[in-house]
Amino acid sequence: MPSTFTLVTETPLSVEALFDLSLDIDAHVASMARSRERAVAGVVSGRIGLGETVTWRARHLGVWWTMTSQITTLDRPTRFVDQQVRGPFRSFIHEHRFERLEAGSRMTDTVTLASPVFGSLAERLVLVPYLRRLIRNRNAHLLAAHG
Repeated sequence: MPSTFTLVTETPLSVEALFDLSLDIDAHVASMARSRERAVAGVVSGRIGLGETVTWRARHLGVWWTMTSQITTLDRPTRFVDQQVRGPFRSFIHEHRFERLEAGSRMTDTVTLASPVFGSLAERLVLVPYLRRLIRNRNAHLLAAHG
């Protein structure tokens, strides 16, 4: 059974600016310097769009991973979804929702994943906390660098 978690981030950035920043490959790479994540195929720089793919190579949890994601839904500036099409997970879906606030915007990340190796207990105890922290740090870096 897949595991799901949600993370909410508020910022003074406009919803359009936050939406575009979240699709920017270069900004993502900069935010993931610690894991040496880089785009190695597909869209490797600039903004990714609907139907396009990016292949990531990174070191997470002490292991080198390669994962190809595709933007499967894009409704600017309110929502987009990236989904693993090839990689280490049985399934990995990341929904990004954006809302206007009086003084900026709110981004809600919802990640649903299933691991082929770990059971649901290990997903909840290891993968979900790790990925929640990774996305929280990514969002904080994006906002600090572009806020």
